[in-house]
Amino acid sequence: MKFQNVCLESLGYTLPPLTVTTAAIEERLAPIYDRLKLPTGRLELMTGIQERRFWPRGTLPSEISIESGRRAILAAGIDPQRIGMLVHGSVCRDQLEPATACRVHWKLGLPADCLVYDTSNACLGMINGMLQAATLIELGQIEAALIVGTENGTDLVEDTIDMLNRSTEINRRNIKLAIASLTIGAASAGILLTNRQVSSTGTRIESIVTRADTQHYQLCHGDQHANESSTRLLMNTDSEALMAEGIETGYHTFQKLLAETGDEITSIQRSICHQVGMAHRKGMLERLGLPLERDFATVQWLGNTGACALPSALAIAAELGAIPNDSRLVMLGIGSGINCAMASVHWNGAAVHGEADLRQSIPAHATASWQLASQI
Repeated sequence: MKFQNVCLESLGYTLPPLTVTTAAIEERLAPIYDRLKLPTGRLELMTGIQERRFWPRGTLPSEISIESGRRAILAAGIDPQRIGMLVHGSVCRDQLEPATACRVHWKLGLPADCLVYDTSNACLGMINGMLQAATLIELGQIEAALIVGTENGTDLVEDTIDMLNRSTEINRRNIKLAIASLTIGAASAGILLTNRQVSSTGTRIESIVTRADTQHYQLCHGDQHANESSTRLLMNTDSEALMAEGIETGYHTFQKLLAETGDEITSIQRSICHQVGMAHRKGMLERLGLPLERDFATVQWLGNTGACALPSALAIAAELGAIPNDSRLVMLGIGSGINCAMASVHWNGAAVHGEADLRQSIPAHATASWQLASQI
């Protein structure tokens, strides 16, 4: 879908305070590693993830989404009463009902005639929210929209570690189904879109395209599993098949994006790929024909943060100056299902409100990505 009047005005993001290394997770997996005689270091080797961050267990997603939304609003300097739509787009929600967006809407003081709801679509929830909001802005139905989300993988990682160490049915073959669960991290992001006439940045969303290859819906399943003593959040993922099929879905979606915009690959100066793992990122970019050095990665120090992965990476890249003005940027979103959504953006900067000590908090092993991107 093409757009003429939709601008990405500002971004807000919030990062968790607790850092957990992959090495520390493997230490806790010693019982299953010893039983199966697995070498330590394999998790980082397979994923490229050295650490991830978490909020304390029990943290409500809405609590952090409120902060990220507030940051996006403050960065834009917009009157909250002008926001006509609020979408909460992460996998994590406060409860099944009411919509998590309701508490966010109330705490941010948004108007009563604002459209308020949750959108859930695995890792694509926030990008789907962008598409829905951009459509209403393009039609002139609303002037501005806020898309927020917060993911917290604490419960999933903790429950997966416990399951692996307790289960007597895990072997070298089926343990692979749990690997993706151990890559999950946490983050929060907010995206503020406005009508072009009121934008001060001129960063324009030119096109968003989607593709659904739902014949692969069975490759990743996440749900709560109850037993006699507790309810645990667990996920089974055929990581190898999901990566292979996901890359093919991404390729066809990208071809659709290029056809709709008329762009050549050589005109694309920056990309932000969904942050699943370093192997997935490399495979996807190579299949699309995009240079690895022009992509911005956060997965190696934040892990896979679901629907917040792409928008938080975009916000951090913008804050670090890794995206030059007057450049073509593509956002490459993909989620289990398999669903894919990609956006073409004419970037002219965006106001960002995030972490005050961001440069100091990025670990040394992750600085190369943004330093290299900033120099190109």
